[in-house]
Amino acid sequence: MRRSLVHRGRIVVLILAGLSVPAGLVAQTSGTPLNGTVLDAVGIPIVGANVSIGGTQISVITDNRGHFRVTIPGHGLQKISVRRLGFQPVASDIDVIAGQSLRDVTIRMQAVPSMLSPVLVSATRGAYSGRLAGYYQRLERKSAGYFISRDEIDKKSYRNLSQLLRNIPGINAFPLKTGGSTVRIRERQCRPLVWLDGVPMPAGEVDLDAFPVSTLHGIEVYSGSNTTPQDFATSGSTSCGSIVLWSRGRDTDPLERRAREPVDLDNLIAAQKAFAADQVDQRVSLVDPDALAVTYPAELIPEGLNGFVLMQYVVDERGAIDPVTISIVSSSHPLFSAAAALALKRATYHPAMKGGIAVRQVVLQPFSFLPRGGKDTSQGLRENP
Repeated sequence: MRRSLVHRGRIVVLILAGLSVPAGLVAQTSGTPLNGTVLDAVGIPIVGANVSIGGTQISVITDNRGHFRVTIPGHGLQKISVRRLGFQPVASDIDVIAGQSLRDVTIRMQAVPSMLSPVLVSATRGAYSGRLAGYYQRLERKSAGYFISRDEIDKKSYRNLSQLLRNIPGINAFPLKTGGSTVRIRERQCRPLVWLDGVPMPAGEVDLDAFPVSTLHGIEVYSGSNTTPQDFATSGSTSCGSIVLWSRGRDTDPLERRAREPVDLDNLIAAQKAFAADQVDQRVSLVDPDALAVTYPAELIPEGLNGFVLMQYVVDERGAIDPVTISIVSSSHPLFSAAAALALKRATYHPAMKGGIAVRQVVLQPFSFLPRGGKDTSQGLRENP
């Protein structure tokens, strides 16, 4: 049975009725739980949206996946409101019937026309450099061997490296007498060569579980001499196979991760300590558009992903970004977010003007990421001045 829903404007909220539950169970709860996801017009999760229930003090903030969970008190028509700076507010009535539960909801928000022009980021040939250049090149070609990218490593919480490697066809793990584990490739009895960041490990059995999975950026596995790249055939026989490990570091995780409370930009605007784009006479603009140069993440080039990131921050009276106000509104991939945030460190602006005085302005800066030969699929879906 479909729940009745009143929606306003261009926002569509879908709520499907769930199965009925015993009345006694409802009586034991303080209300009806509602789970949902807030997305933008092209389906990217919106982070930090405020979801509230009308007539109550109940409100929650969406997480980095755009998810929220809120308990709706009472029954009958209940108002749910969603707000996020840079998007048109959503206000809808939902009919909550006693004794019945609600399934997950999907809420879509439309961006308001107050963003800066989007920065277009294209993946280009020759983009690989540094210690991981060879790894990225082989990952893109995938002409031989078996590759495990960082995305795959992070998708599941593997207890140890041997457990992860057991997912590769032809690999068997064995415990070591001294503790830890090693592997054999294609039922061979001899040990494979192990490399870490291009350096061969000492001769003898290597305890693979001594390498925490969370520290690895990529893995290459080669079954024998015919498939092993020449770079890893310089340390003796490779007939037993080779395992090449690449660690994470400053070149893969360039951003400092700080635990801090996000700045409430709505309150800053309400207190006139900063202004929205439609409240100033002259909006913020980049001093040099070329300075906002973003590099397409090398590890995503082989996957050929389109991406989009929307960053939010305050540009102060001097034209500098206030770093504590930087936040991600929506993003299709964490590595795209990291690339965009890193580029902001090089950006400078002409400050906003109001009444002839330089003022602080809240800025929404979109980034579109294109693979090699890709087209910008976000054009026409985003509203810009």
